[in-house]
Amino acid sequence: MERELALEIVRVTELGALSSARWIGRGDKHAADEAATTAIRSMFDSVSIDGTVVIGEGEMDEAPMLYIGERVGNRNGPSVDVAVDPLEGTEVVACGLHNAQSVIAIADKGSLLHAPDIYMEKLACGPELAGRLSLADPAEVTLHNAARITGKSLSELTVMVLDRKRHERLIAILREAGVRIKLLGHGDVAGAIAAALPDSDVDLYMGSGGAPEGVLAAAALRCLGGELQGRLLPEGPVEMQRCLQMGLDHPARVLSMEDMVGTGDVIFAATGVTSGEFLSGVRFIGKERAETHSVIMRAQSRTIRYIRSIHFLPGKEIPQIAAARQDAAWM
Repeated sequence: MERELALEIVRVTELGALSSARWIGRGDKHAADEAATTAIRSMFDSVSIDGTVVIGEGEMDEAPMLYIGERVGNRNGPSVDVAVDPLEGTEVVACGLHNAQSVIAIADKGSLLHAPDIYMEKLACGPELAGRLSLADPAEVTLHNAARITGKSLSELTVMVLDRKRHERLIAILREAGVRIKLLGHGDVAGAIAAALPDSDVDLYMGSGGAPEGVLAAAALRCLGGELQGRLLPEGPVEMQRCLQMGLDHPARVLSMEDMVGTGDVIFAATGVTSGEFLSGVRFIGKERAETHSVIMRAQSRTIRYIRSIHFLPGKEIPQIAAARQDAAWM
């Protein structure tokens, strides 16, 4: 993939963030999601790729935009897989909370896992621990191994976990071990990425979250030199059948980075909608300008670029569907 694609992709996430940010705190998660999705879909038309959505808003009969299997891009570029979450954190935006972002990852054709929309158990870490831990181990073993490898005591380790009822047992194990726990209210992708950022104080990300978000996080960690291991958690025969239909014959096995994002090049881009772990949210400046904060990463170069952009809003082609809904909300 050409490196210029990184800047093209971040232009897409920027528009998604700008469009959905108008809905922060308005209590309408569906409108926020529609605004982001419509904007991203329209902006993809200008990107020089022949892309196929492998992680999107759902199947074609469930999602009118950015459905799994949809082709995106202007067809004048490389054939790539596309994973997209136009608005990771629809509830977050509706309630005006932290860690909402617009996220896209692209990889060589056939590289990204077709992940069903079910829970995935995850273990994420940075470069120092990558390849040296196993999700198959009990949590207590993982903590001791991480402490030994990093040269830290257990009390010096910091583990990030989504603050959810389903994690009560995991949190109890972490408390018993004496590690520091950083509870995350929202933002599964951002939480996993935090474990691999150079200036982060997070050593591990543990617990379960969405499988599609797991693939997006794995794409970012590939660019950072970190690692995410996953294990699908199908609940009942319907979700098990869903896994089988997507070619996952052994859903309970541990998924490696290669399983989720392949071995070729990966580009990851995200733009903050509300401020979070590593990105600031959209900030409107008067009536005509807005500031966005984005990150772009590429696996081939392992470069991390943060971009702050000031947008002149009258010059932005924000889709009319989103604009009309927003106008109605302000009346």
